[in-house]
Amino acid sequence: MTIRDWDGVALIIGAGGIGKCMSDYLTTISPKLDVFLCGRTLKSQNAIYLDLENDHSFISFENQISLFNKPLRLVINTSGFLHSTHLKPEKRLSHISRSNIIKNFSINSIAPILIAKSIEKFIRPELPFSYASLSARVGSIGDNRLGGWYSYRASKAAQNQFLKTLSIEWRRKFPLSIVSILHPGTCDTKLSKPFQSAVPKGKLFTPAQSTEYLINIISSQKPADSGNFLAWDSSVIPW
Repeated sequence: MTIRDWDGVALIIGAGGIGKCMSDYLTTISPKLDVFLCGRTLKSQNAIYLDLENDHSFISFENQISLFNKPLRLVINTSGFLHSTHLKPEKRLSHISRSNIIKNFSINSIAPILIAKSIEKFIRPELPFSYASLSARVGSIGDNRLGGWYSYRASKAAQNQFLKTLSIEWRRKFPLSIVSILHPGTCDTKLSKPFQSAVPKGKLFTPAQSTEYLINIISSQKPADSGNFLAWDSSVIPW
């Protein structure tokens, strides 16, 4: 039985390009899943407010999940931070600032493990459950050959360690659970927009392409695969 056949609730964290596309795609292919999009600026009926940098918001998030009359089956975290009006990825050491490091770690490292903490009490050990979070190839220490982007690289590497450790704990608590750490490729979203000129031809994916690649990976994973760091094409990325 794959995700297409699951009966329960799916939560998509992050309402950006990939998150919204995943919500729409899952609603189409998985008719028994009630899909909810989670973020700060959502107003639709199937939306849950969640501010990833606010602890009180996580409490409210848990209260909302507790009201579901179906089991929680799937959670996908698509949130991420790379740049803003005032913060940019560092090209060299002299560009590093405390505020940039903290912002990157808050969204890219701390939020994914706090999401896991919030959803853990709703996982049923007798049912298959999947938690996937988007990481990035640049978070690979072994694959780092270009340097730069200090805060983003380090925060994604920290997320990888958090979720690898989580997969080991959940393997004992929830034998049917799967934790997936996924690199979606370079997707045509606001996050990658300023850096797309360097992307090789044919390697800039639409949100729909990335969504289909990632959902196919999530659907094909088995509990024995939990904790793997995988690219959009299912290839294993070195830590």
